[in-house]
Amino acid sequence: MFSFIIAFVLVLIYMGVFYSTGGWISCIALVTNLFLLMGVLVSFGAVLTLPGIAGIVLTMGMAVDANVIIYERIKEELRAGKGLAMAIKDGYSNAYSAIVDGQLTTMITGIVLFIFGNGPVQGFATTLIIGILTSVFTSIFITRLIIDACVNKGKNVKFSYKWSENMLANTNFDFIGKRKIAYIVSGTMLVLSIASFAIRGFNMGVEFTGGRAYVVRFDQNVSADDVRSALENAFPGDASSVSLEVKQYGDENQMRIVTQYKFDDTSEEATAEVDQLLYDNLKGLYSYDITLEGFTSTQNDQNGIISADKIGPSIARDMTRSAIMAVIFSLIAIALYIILRFKKWQWGMGAVVSLTHNALLVMGLFSLLYGLLPFALEVNQSFIAAILTIIGYSINDTVVIFDRIREYQVLYPKREIGENINKAINSTLSRTLNTSGTTFVTLLAIFLFGGETIRGFVFALILGVIIGTYSSVFIATPIAYDILRRTDKKTK
Repeated sequence: MFSFIIAFVLVLIYMGVFYSTGGWISCIALVTNLFLLMGVLVSFGAVLTLPGIAGIVLTMGMAVDANVIIYERIKEELRAGKGLAMAIKDGYSNAYSAIVDGQLTTMITGIVLFIFGNGPVQGFATTLIIGILTSVFTSIFITRLIIDACVNKGKNVKFSYKWSENMLANTNFDFIGKRKIAYIVSGTMLVLSIASFAIRGFNMGVEFTGGRAYVVRFDQNVSADDVRSALENAFPGDASSVSLEVKQYGDENQMRIVTQYKFDDTSEEATAEVDQLLYDNLKGLYSYDITLEGFTSTQNDQNGIISADKIGPSIARDMTRSAIMAVIFSLIAIALYIILRFKKWQWGMGAVVSLTHNALLVMGLFSLLYGLLPFALEVNQSFIAAILTIIGYSINDTVVIFDRIREYQVLYPKREIGENINKAINSTLSRTLNTSGTTFVTLLAIFLFGGETIRGFVFALILGVIIGTYSSVFIATPIAYDILRRTDKKTK
């Protein structure tokens, strides 16, 4: 909740500082969005889990995207010499298609998450879907009502300060000309990622391996080596048949213990046996005589086991299958939507290659970095939710660029397509960086203050925002351009 408040305030300040009056009006819409979102969740009787709270905070970051798109279009109209009222009218009109396409593609990801996910993942998907609907409503209608009311009263509504008025408005970077450099960078990273998959593998969560996971709190600081030594001979069987993992989890007096001892036996008797074995071997690490009842009560305000998860092998296989299907169906659904909207399969191919690139790079970094960072990088259900959210987020940015390319193709049909693409990317650069900025500051707040439970999940999202922003500019559009050129040559 603390991270939620900080993230929310950061987004409000970001918008107000960058977009002047319009930014503060969008803050009113954002507060309204929060009340609507909470109201809908209450009416559904939704259970608010930690990933669910993360979904709300991420929605806050993405909610301003529609306003960013609208305000950037209004600024373009003002630079073209239009009056304030006409610039507002045309700015909203020209922004609608990009907003609808971008939010619908993210909605597709949320629906796939809801269908194929379970538990916390479904909670995250629920808040994401509802948040998209409420944010589009408040961004388009609430802000328009307030802005029109101010203009009708003769007030001068500003959409920038002098320092931000022409920021990134006159860039002329040759993105298409530099695409081969991006291909080399991305290709190198993908090769490293695949090599890491083969050599290091992943820190697989208990959801995909089967077993029992405990978070144990001690009354004094302990090291992972101390706990591992205490449990070295705790479970019957040799080390090769009984997997044991011990890691610091949050504070120095908390450890996460994962064991596959009797992972195929999900009975209460087997669970009680594992609890007893943990107690017998760990009680010596407490400074007082802790009782078995006190150790196993899973109360968050005392020492002992503060959380426990149990996953059987058949459930683990089902979860793995569902995770793979969720990613595949999400990519297929998004590709079909883009092909239908943009009338050419090449755009859909560019988008899918970019999204696959994003997912593989995030997975590669999780494989490369696990064990090297002071927090857990575990591939679990929340990680799959993060991958799908990254897909939804990055396609949002890609679609906005595609939408502007389509617009330029209609306005300037005699231009070479590469020139139209460069102009489109440059003209949407301010929106791209501002949307990434608002999302990044919200995720950073959750990462720093949200607690150990969702730190790995949020780290994946932060990586996804950075990689997704890069790929929408340097991978998705250039690849679509190269495929279009080759098919045009074959046709000629």
